Amino acid sequence: MKKLGWRARLGLLLVAISVILYFSNYLIFRDLEQTLFYLDIELAFVPLEVLFVVLIIEWAIGEREKRNLMQKLNMVIGSFFSEVGRDVISGISSFDPDIEKIRKNLILSDSWRKKDFLDASNAIKKFDYSIDIGKNNPESLTYLQELKTFLVEKREFMLRLLGNPNLLEHDTFTDLLWALFHLTEELEGRKDLTDLPKADYRHLAGDLERAYSLIIKEWLHYMKHLMENYPYMFSLSMRTNPFNLDAEVILKDTN
Repeated sequence: MKKLGWRARLGLLLVAISVILYFSNYLIFRDLEQTLFYLDIELAFVPLEVLFVVLIIEWAIGEREKRNLMQKLNMVIGSFFSEVGRDVISGISSFDPDIEKIRKNLILSDSWRKKDFLDASNAIKKFDYSIDIGKNNPESLTYLQELKTFLVEKREFMLRLLGNPNLLEHDTFTDLLWALFHLTEELEGRKDLTDLPKADYRHLAGDLERAYSLIIKEWLHYMKHLMENYPYMFSLSMRTNPFNLDAEVILKDTN
């Protein structure tokens, strides 16, 4: 008995109590046929009880727990984009020579519906992410140093996010954090980003492209969540959209 888990011990106890009760019924009424009849009726009802309890009630409880978990997870993702994500998108997109090809697909508005998000999602899946950094693009090296400084400063914040157990339910966001950690380590490992071999710039461009593609997909998914559940937060996100060069937090008079 010591090796049995508490569920097995409880099950055996309940079976024993049931046997005792049925035996007591027989001893009191001395009617074996009636006792067996009711036992058969109750056994016949067991599959329906299993259906109702296991398949319906547990499913409903599981769905509720899943919604609560996703709610907490989206709060974590929201803090990431407020603290880190939007600036990273702005920083990496400055290396993208083809950003204008996709920018129009990511200018959100309060008139967007599920189809608009689906169209935007399809557009970013087909988009050829390319990063241009190197000595032939001196301005990009300045951006690269600024991105390095920013990511190093935010590393502790991202580490705290990675320690959140809720992230176990969201593989894509975890992949994004790991991509950003790797990019941070690569950049930090190079003291001088202005004088690297071409092969090394290509390597860094690959790390940037990986983080770039992951963060855009995650950002769009999070924007869809805000539009469907928190319109007031979606409004602010539209006014701080890193892809919208004309975005302003301050609302202007319309008349």
